[in-house]
Amino acid sequence: MKILITGGAGFIGSHLSEKLLQAGHKVSIIDNLSTGSLENIKHLMDNPNFSDTIDSILNQDVLEALIKECDQIYHLAAAVGVKYIIDNPLLSLKTNISGTENVLEFANKYKKKVLVASTSEIYGKSDAIPFKEDADRLLGSTSISRWSYSCAKAVDEFLSLAYYREKKLPVVIVRCFNTVGPRQTGQYGMVIPKFVKSALLDHPITIFGDGKQSRCFGDVCDVTDGMIKLMNDKKCEGQIFNIGNDTPITIEELAKKIMKMTSSKSKIEYVKYEDAFEEGFEDMKHRKPDLTKIGEFIGYKPKHNLDKILERIIQYFEK
Repeated sequence: MKILITGGAGFIGSHLSEKLLQAGHKVSIIDNLSTGSLENIKHLMDNPNFSDTIDSILNQDVLEALIKECDQIYHLAAAVGVKYIIDNPLLSLKTNISGTENVLEFANKYKKKVLVASTSEIYGKSDAIPFKEDADRLLGSTSISRWSYSCAKAVDEFLSLAYYREKKLPVVIVRCFNTVGPRQTGQYGMVIPKFVKSALLDHPITIFGDGKQSRCFGDVCDVTDGMIKLMNDKKCEGQIFNIGNDTPITIEELAKKIMKMTSSKSKIEYVKYEDAFEEGFEDMKHRKPDLTKIGEFIGYKPKHNLDKILERIIQYFEK
């Protein structure tokens, strides 16, 4: 099978590429390297079943040619990371809405199955924990840039479901919850690689807010395994699934755990959200997925706990 991964040079995309190649598929990727990196895929370059196109999903001619030739599409390309979204609001909206529209339009033209990667940001600042796929959303003001990402990805979901319902396009939507692992960068605000790098260097570890906010961290191996199963199960078409891990930890506890595991001499520094991002910035206090649905559909259950995840990431940065 020939598979196209948009955003294939990204953290998740590169791990997904590896797995699909190992399964005997041909993999082509498209990535504009805005948040992805050639470093993530350099070990795949010599594989005759792998090809890369360095371009944007906003380039319709290039995207159409790639979709025409593939059998399945994993649409992971997106402007991601709170800092990136705030610093690049226009490009982020265009990439996340127009880019997804391009993917769906050409997928429908050539009738190719699509898995669309969405986000836990969809749920906004709701406190109805754990988040269920059919739960209501609660968002802040449009004057706060960080909510544009949630809104853009919601539009992606609406578009995907519209193509499924009206055009019978086979689509699966996956809401990722804090996927982590080797090759993830802290450049755009991803918390674990930032903390690990600082801890190994004995630099101060910066926590935004009071550190009492909690998150659940899913291993990229578990997430990509789940994506592949969802893509290849017909009963998952037209459905939305949470994916990740459902064991929470506060950001403050996370920092202390990483410091202990690295024998770090780092100090923790607390910074107000407004000082780090923008005036009026809001964060979610807690973010935890309900994994009941994905468990029922494909038997998904996370295999990696946080200690195992952190061990792999620490080893990666030490190298």
